[in-house]
Amino acid sequence: MEVLRDRVVIITGASSGIGAATAHALVAEGCKVVLAARSQDKLESLATKLAPHALAVPTDVTQPDDLKQLVDKALEHFGQVDALLANAGIYLAGDVVDDNLADWTRLINVNVNGVLNSIYAVLPHFKARGGGDIILTSSISGVEDIVWEPIYSASKHAVQGLAHTLRRQLAGIGVRVGAVCPGKVANELWGLTDTQAIEEDVTKHASLRSEDVAEAIIFMLSRPAHVTIRDLVMLPQNQDI
Repeated sequence: MEVLRDRVVIITGASSGIGAATAHALVAEGCKVVLAARSQDKLESLATKLAPHALAVPTDVTQPDDLKQLVDKALEHFGQVDALLANAGIYLAGDVVDDNLADWTRLINVNVNGVLNSIYAVLPHFKARGGGDIILTSSISGVEDIVWEPIYSASKHAVQGLAHTLRRQLAGIGVRVGAVCPGKVANELWGLTDTQAIEEDVTKHASLRSEDVAEAIIFMLSRPAHVTIRDLVMLPQNQDI
């Protein structure tokens, strides 16, 4: 896909799941990727597989200084940044009466503040160059109110609100903003790491693969400059939501 060739994409939450799958897909299309996550070993392993088209930068998205350093290193190494996939996130289900407030706070800090920190770090560069792409990994839980995961759902509703309002504010400087909103994805976020278990879930049409979401992100990034995919909602065929 020639339109994506040589683009530089920062991916947070890149060490596994949707982030890692998207890194593979982007490099296959001729992109360069800047991989950000807290797990240094996993990041460096992925960067080695994608060499020389990948740079690993251990990053905690809850720390604004880490994000500034991430963008600075991306610019130093590749000379430009064309897109941000704000993908880092954690999951929490359960009844609020039984949950721990500290767990709620941590989830909001990663899923909401982490996205804000990531966007804030890259925006000065996008403004200076007059364009860029921001894609937020949201969820069907940001589109529907999911009763069994109220705090996670609240965090993704915040991400959706940010995507919709930020898109309108940044349209005039050539920055596109969109959200990809998958249903259940058979990956580490859902506690699925066994290849056979993943394939069984996918075969039953009960889950998407991380690679399915990566393909959707490639689609969003590869649209002509005058086209913005504001929301891309995708579900396993059998998910009853």
